[in-house]
Amino acid sequence: MNKPVPYPDLHDEPVWEFNDIDASLTYSYADYLNWLFQDRVELIKGKIFKMSPAPSRVHQEISREIFHPLVSYLKNQNCKAYSAPFDVRFPKESNADQDVYTVLQPDICVICDKSKLDDRGCIGAPDLIVEILSPGNTKVELLHKYQVYQEFGVKEYWVVSQSDQSILIYTLNEHGKFQPSKIFTLSEKITSTVLLGFELALDDVFGDLD
Repeated sequence: MNKPVPYPDLHDEPVWEFNDIDASLTYSYADYLNWLFQDRVELIKGKIFKMSPAPSRVHQEISREIFHPLVSYLKNQNCKAYSAPFDVRFPKESNADQDVYTVLQPDICVICDKSKLDDRGCIGAPDLIVEILSPGNTKVELLHKYQVYQEFGVKEYWVVSQSDQSILIYTLNEHGKFQPSKIFTLSEKITSTVLLGFELALDDVFGDLD
């Protein structure tokens, strides 16, 4: 069993209010650990992106209908599935907290390399990431996340649309670039190149929403 990685000693003063930080500055994961306010934020290349206070009911229902089949499929397998809030750190050269400038909370992620897991979440790219779009997502945020997931080698990235009741899958090719699938809609099923044998019917994901 891997020895748990402890939280570092915090030498800076904790920040209790989001408004007490300067969003124009660049921050690291070491800074992020000091933020004890209620606002949910992500870091993308050191810049702060504020998340919506809480996902909508429909968002949570969609997440559940994707997450539970993944957990069931992965039972007794090497891979593990996690749902937000769950920190995924994307280190460039060093894993040290002060050297990590991108920390995201994907709606769902699957990690097959357990050496990437510690008590604080995941360090390094998950094998599969699911993001559920909501009205609060900005185009800039989505573009940045797409670029991060591609750059760091996420093998498969699912983009789930509440409004269209559809799923688009990006698969990393041999050149390290995302290739989009067709858009899957109701009455169709999706499969995964990462989780061979896994199948998900979109009617099960979106069928009971009202």
